[in-house]
Amino acid sequence: MTGTAARTTVTGRTVTGRTATGPTVTDTTVTGPPTDTPYRHARRYGPVLAVYGTLKLIGFAAFMWLLHSAGDYRTKPSRFGGGAHPWDVLASWDGWWYQQIAAHGYDPQLIPIPGATGPITLEGNSAAFFPLYPALTRLVSELTGLGLYGAGMLVSVVASLAAALGIYAVTERLADRRAGLAAAGLWAVWPGSGVEWAVYSDSLYVALAAWACHAVLSRRWLTAGLLTCVAGLNRPTAAALIAAVGVAALLALHRRRDGVLRPLAAMAVAPLGLLAYLVWVGHRMGDYGGYFKLQSGAWAHEWDYGRQTLDVLTSVPVGHSDYLFAWPFADMIGVGVVLLAFATLPLLIRRRPPAVLLVYTVLTLILVLGSQQIFGNVSRYLLPLFPLFLPLAVALRRLSLPLQLTLLGIAALASGSYAGYGLFELGVP
Repeated sequence: MTGTAARTTVTGRTVTGRTATGPTVTDTTVTGPPTDTPYRHARRYGPVLAVYGTLKLIGFAAFMWLLHSAGDYRTKPSRFGGGAHPWDVLASWDGWWYQQIAAHGYDPQLIPIPGATGPITLEGNSAAFFPLYPALTRLVSELTGLGLYGAGMLVSVVASLAAALGIYAVTERLADRRAGLAAAGLWAVWPGSGVEWAVYSDSLYVALAAWACHAVLSRRWLTAGLLTCVAGLNRPTAAALIAAVGVAALLALHRRRDGVLRPLAAMAVAPLGLLAYLVWVGHRMGDYGGYFKLQSGAWAHEWDYGRQTLDVLTSVPVGHSDYLFAWPFADMIGVGVVLLAFATLPLLIRRRPPAVLLVYTVLTLILVLGSQQIFGNVSRYLLPLFPLFLPLAVALRRLSLPLQLTLLGIAALASGSYAGYGLFELGVP
């Protein structure tokens, strides 16, 4: 009996074939470089880190040069945008609070200011700031011997790189590699990006949000739920991410694509981090609405259905600054960011993105713009809107690579002013 049979085994890039013809058996092995190696990952992700890192360094250097040239930081308290050196500014404002938490922990309280009648009626308390970023700062400080400032900067820089990779991965999945690289570049120069390399929690939140959305797109439901849960320990606007993952899970259940248990597990796990912190603060204060009372009474940050935003949007363009907490230059940047978001959102919708990205984007916009707050913060509060990079990145990929890099390089140089100096020294980041 004469026959021919073939058996092929693939492991990495090693291919083994066996052919039998009659009584003779021949084994053939072809070996090439493995498909899943550090070299392969370096080739895929190295350019992303190079593009993002180069653009950030350009903007960061411009920011430091502006700070040094102006010298404003020398005349301000270290807690409010000052310091002995230009780089000390990066740990002021919210950065000061994060370092206090890392050093001393929390003592949640609602302490009235005697005789206060304005929007600020309570003393500031660190419980307004979520615990993940200061906890990581403390951990890195203990492990490396760096001070809290150095540890906080290290966490932020590493998280910003992880965010760039996450934004690239989401955009590449929905478009292509060149669009992904452009999106990572936009993350480096977006208004508000000055806080990406500062003692702030924003980079960490965007990294978690981007990879949670990617996990949903990859149908890795438990990973998406866990990342969202952790994000809820970092910022209160994680409520938008929780809702987005929940909607995506409900759609998966409706379409019966991934069974029942995994989407349900994601829905159950996703809100636990946010809820746990709010409940813990409320328990320590003796008032389960204490977190929101602290935000309102100590920072005048509360839900007002967009009245504050509308007031600013109708005042700043005509040169008025008689609204609450006016910082004219930073507010002008904030108005520009809001208009940019309004302009790019229809372009995103037109591309019919997955539900998780659309719900996350729309709800983040609603949560930020529907609240009363220091409007100068809006440019960084809207920094997590990375899905808006998608239509712009797709448009950028149509340009030649030299022209694309030139435009991003110019934006990076300018970002030292609008995303760095304008927020940290002329406003409140």
